Amino acid sequence: MRTLAKLFAKSPFAPLQKHMQDVNECVIKVKEIFVALEENDSKSVSRIAREISKFEAKADTTKNELRNHLPSGLFMPISKVALLEILSLQDDIADDCEDIGVLLTLKDLTLKDIFKDDFKNFLNKNFETYELIKEIIDEFDNLLETSFTGREAEKVRSMVNNVALKEHEADLSQRQLLKNIFSNEDHFTHGEFQLWLSVLREIRTLSNTSEKLAHRIRNLLDLE
Repeated sequence: MRTLAKLFAKSPFAPLQKHMQDVNECVIKVKEIFVALEENDSKSVSRIAREISKFEAKADTTKNELRNHLPSGLFMPISKVALLEILSLQDDIADDCEDIGVLLTLKDLTLKDIFKDDFKNFLNKNFETYELIKEIIDEFDNLLETSFTGREAEKVRSMVNNVALKEHEADLSQRQLLKNIFSNEDHFTHGEFQLWLSVLREIRTLSNTSEKLAHRIRNLLDLE
């Protein structure tokens, strides 16, 4: 609680940014787990999945501390409800990361050559969407300095638009990947096929949730 008090004293958004740092550790590990998968390193896949769960638990702890210790007399440039909504969406990203890790430990999967390129493009588009929303959260201090108006607000609006564009690219890449997988269905066992679909669904939530978070922030700007 003392640490949170220091963060709030620095900026009302500092604890939110601290939580996003915890979330980002989960995302970094997801990137690592797919490198291990491509290398057919099942031991590393299992190890990294456990590490993702540890980082997700760390993000949960930060989230709960922030929720439980919001100073009642704190002046906030946005409502506490809005802050907690943003926090919840950030936490959803950490949860998505953990779900991806768990799925990849259910059965040894192989990143087959027939869909590897499409898969890597899809994966990167989702990561790129997430990276954009992380940049927006990092911009909160600058927004605070300008009272959520002016050139800085316009910059963030532009960044939000870029999130939407990147999410659309992720959507298009998913369609291409699914067409590939379904046209090569006979290359998979039934279990592999179903598990891959579940993995893709969870990866897709990274960009979906990032876009929801971007729209929530855009709503804040439009209220000013």
